[in-house]
Amino acid sequence: MKEVLIATNNAHKVEEIRTALNFEGWTFTTLAEAGVTSDPAEDADSFLGNARIKAKAAWEAAKEALGHPVAVLADDSGLEVDALDGAPGVFSSRYAGEHGDDAANNAKLLRELGETPDEERTARFVCTLVFLDENGDETDAHGTVE
Repeated sequence: MKEVLIATNNAHKVEEIRTALNFEGWTFTTLAEAGVTSDPAEDADSFLGNARIKAKAAWEAAKEALGHPVAVLADDSGLEVDALDGAPGVFSSRYAGEHGDDAANNAKLLRELGETPDEERTARFVCTLVFLDENGDETDAHGTVE
């Protein structure tokens, strides 16, 4: 059995990860379920940077809390809008100020797009995953949906 600690405090992301990565013989445990506390500042300028920050912080916190290293999976994701030069990007979840206020983030996005014609409202959802195995060796993956 392969146990992986999910480096997020977001219950919706946990459910998404467990659904998408429903591999036989693998279990995905939350920080809370493992008794691990980790909530580092996501202050990198890239999705990879933020995912790496979360993965490394959770890996270190788990090693200390549990007394041994465990595999960790972290992500960072968001929306890149071409007409806004890639914004909101890494600031997607806190675009309007308060973290996780989807309605306010969407309202700000639409205000900023203003008179932008529909055909110029191109964007993509970006997600980057960082996996650290028990030894701390990193594997990352990056994907987009236009």
